[in-house]
Amino acid sequence: MTATDTKQLAEGYAKAWTSGDVETALTFLKEDVVCDAPPGRIEGVAAYRPFTQKFVDVLTKATVTKVLADEESAAIVYSFDTQWIKDFRCAEYMTIEDGKIRHITTIFDRLPAAEAATAAKAAENTQG
Repeated sequence: MTATDTKQLAEGYAKAWTSGDVETALTFLKEDVVCDAPPGRIEGVAAYRPFTQKFVDVLTKATVTKVLADEESAAIVYSFDTQWIKDFRCAEYMTIEDGKIRHITTIFDRLPAAEAATAAKAAENTQG
């Protein structure tokens, strides 16, 4: 693949899932995709689907900040808003094999999510 092909593949994947279309995003992945993310290793499309859907379900806004690519890999930088966190940053580095995404390393700071969950629980306790 050329760097342009790899970039288009990464952009297609990112556009699909950030718009809420998880099923289309999954078509960009090899069936035995591996994702290393802060919660742990996810292996295969069947396991990746709920991991991605869970995040998509809480998104209120998603912005692809940058996509960088060469012939064999791509990196995507995102900014997200959820109902609890604004401007949450994430990056994914992916390797491409046979025209599909073979491996994804997802990088994000878990602290903002933990702080938001604690604040939401505290607010819930004061209301009830």
